[in-house]
Amino acid sequence: MKFEKPVPVQWVADFTGAKLVGNSTQDATGINEIHKVTAGDISFVDFEKYYDKCLHSAATIIIINKEVAYPEGKTLLVTDEPFTAYVKLVKHFRPFEPSAKMISDTAIIGEGTIVQPGTFIGNNVRIGSNCLIHPNVTIYDHTIIGDNVIIHAGTILGADAFYFKRRKDRAVQYDKMESCGRVVIHDDVEIGAGTTIDKGVSGDTIIGAGTKLDNHIHIGHGAVIGKNCLFAAQVGIGGKAIIEDEVILWGQVGVSKDLNIGKGAIVMAQSGVPASIDGGKAYFGSPVGEAKPKMKELAWIKRIPELWEKVYGNKNL
Repeated sequence: MKFEKPVPVQWVADFTGAKLVGNSTQDATGINEIHKVTAGDISFVDFEKYYDKCLHSAATIIIINKEVAYPEGKTLLVTDEPFTAYVKLVKHFRPFEPSAKMISDTAIIGEGTIVQPGTFIGNNVRIGSNCLIHPNVTIYDHTIIGDNVIIHAGTILGADAFYFKRRKDRAVQYDKMESCGRVVIHDDVEIGAGTTIDKGVSGDTIIGAGTKLDNHIHIGHGAVIGKNCLFAAQVGIGGKAIIEDEVILWGQVGVSKDLNIGKGAIVMAQSGVPASIDGGKAYFGSPVGEAKPKMKELAWIKRIPELWEKVYGNKNL
């Protein structure tokens, strides 16, 4: 998320109660997770194994729980609770805005777009031209929708990220990571009924131009879906997954978080994708493998009873 105007880093330190170390004169221009940061952004880190990655990222200001060596020009904001400080900033710069109308006065809706009854359109939503929004769709604040988009009944765009920090020493063990990202739908996308697309924690969840989603699909926070993809019903995509252009995922495919599916890959129904896979190939199984070898494996597995009988006779397996 980018701020409306730059914020002095000293103000950020005072607001969060952090100790300022390093460059004290620069401004913060946004707040972001480590995989989305650009120059001027604030990010946070509270595990030592991620210190180096965060310190050497594009982030200019880093909220951290220990004073450490840092690259020249960076600003550290040292506090015992970087997560809590980060959430406080999110709540300040992207506070919840209650709605009094089904379609917000701040929403912008393009020429020729049809919005069917029962649809909720939140604050600062932008919808392009010649779209068709079917009944009972929910479009959360700050969502961006391009031209010629079709969204079927009951779909929800922009719900919060499923992102929590566990606190084992507390009665309520999970602290919510507040979301300040958006959902961005590009031109010529069609989204089936009952689909849910979560906003990014701090960046955007993106659906590329020409992509078609079936009914009852879930896209997790910060996922980036390429152009002209085709997802069948009940596909689930984990947070921050990157799906390149022209990927086909058939029914009930599950895709884990933080991975990449290459351009033109095809994943057959009920498969599970736990790690990155190359483009231009067909995949099957859980965990997935290339489809033809996997099919051969299944054929051999079916022959196990026959082979057992040939070797061991009628002895039980």
